[in-house]
Amino acid sequence: MAEKSSGKLFNCVHSFFSSAESKKLLILSPHLHANFFRFFITGFHFFSPRLLSLKQKIMEFELENPLTSFSQHQCDTIPSLFANETDHMPSSLAFKPGSFRAALRGEAFSLVLQAQFASNFDPYISYLAVNYMDRFVSKQEMPQQVKPWFLRLLVISCLSLAGKMKNVNLPLSDLQSDERFIYDTQSMHRMETLILTSLDWQMRSITPFSFLYYFISFLEQDYPSVFEALKDKASEILFKSQCDLQLLEFKPSIVAASALLSASEELIPLQFPCFRAQISSCKYVNKGSLLNCLGVIKEMAVDWFEPMSDAVSSGTKTPTSIL
Repeated sequence: MAEKSSGKLFNCVHSFFSSAESKKLLILSPHLHANFFRFFITGFHFFSPRLLSLKQKIMEFELENPLTSFSQHQCDTIPSLFANETDHMPSSLAFKPGSFRAALRGEAFSLVLQAQFASNFDPYISYLAVNYMDRFVSKQEMPQQVKPWFLRLLVISCLSLAGKMKNVNLPLSDLQSDERFIYDTQSMHRMETLILTSLDWQMRSITPFSFLYYFISFLEQDYPSVFEALKDKASEILFKSQCDLQLLEFKPSIVAASALLSASEELIPLQFPCFRAQISSCKYVNKGSLLNCLGVIKEMAVDWFEPMSDAVSSGTKTPTSIL
């Protein structure tokens, strides 16, 4: 009897969380998400381990595995990543040098980084928030002169959405230290809804991080000890290079491959030529685009002698009251 009730409950919960409307509701209302599961899981987990696995599947979201909740990529997710990555790219034409959108993006990006260093939250949240901003700004009709309050509300809302997707409770109230720009919950929810609608509710972004493990697998198995170091170095490159508008022209997979090649040239220079040849021969990779992107990253590396934290702190006199 208990197992039959468990099965009915599982089907009920699964149906609810599989519906499009519930996904929209739970993105906007993470506390409802947590409370809903707390009610069901604590009451029934002793005879229904499937509910626990369902909770884990729904709650987990990692930039490295946007299409699956498992710790490692499944074979059938790789083609899907490459097939769908362009759906998660902003329009590079919207950010032409000198355009008002390019200037807006630069200011918004600076605010996100300042928020990250002021509150010391996960850099992956910042990366995801910038992805949301880029896609939103490139799609949405915007006035030539954007009001400062709107820009800050956009930044806070993108950070809020990114935090919810990562299941992290960001101290957003601490980010609103500037008394000129204090936003109530209703205003933030309206902006979040506008962003979600503009992005067609595609919040499980496919970014360069989604392809790191795949391209690392092209490295010969003789060097397993360098895998983690290579991934960490490539991740550092991705974080630092997100500010550059030129990279918006390339697919996330190309940016990932280029970051790994740049990292490998520094960490394992003797294996770099072979690694580059292996990645260049990948059926998903355009060799010309790869070389162009790698060139952009190498050009940016020249300016990376100054720590990012110094660059951010030098751009504001009051980093703790940025928004």
